[in-house]
Amino acid sequence: MRLVLDTNIVVSGLFWGGVPRQLLDFGRVGQVTLFTSSVLLDELADVLGRNKFNGLLTSQQITPAFLMQHYGMLANLVKPASVARTVPNDPDDDHVLACAVAAQADYIVSGDQHLLTLKQFQNIPIITAAHAVQVIRGSEG
Repeated sequence: MRLVLDTNIVVSGLFWGGVPRQLLDFGRVGQVTLFTSSVLLDELADVLGRNKFNGLLTSQQITPAFLMQHYGMLANLVKPASVARTVPNDPDDDHVLACAVAAQADYIVSGDQHLLTLKQFQNIPIITAAHAVQVIRGSEG
């Protein structure tokens, strides 16, 4: 199964665990294949470098660079497809869509309401992390 994780899912999985961490773990063991793009990696680096995460990084004795390297080893890099402007309220979300098209993703996983409201893009379902875990577990049997 081919997944594109929105930055909010990646950050949640890297820092807090829970359901988003399960998706990263599925990628780590090869149960799913994760995809990203240079634009999404740049966004991830920007988010991880925000001051609001300094205390968390310090308490876990990790750096944004370490987390970037960790995720970079999990996700396959694709060159984003060219897509029409789709999410007017948040143009950064269009980068997630472009990555998913290029990756021929089975699912886009996001916690972002702008994306979840779309429900799908070019026949790629947009689902929550919890739904993605259900789908993955359902495909195990």
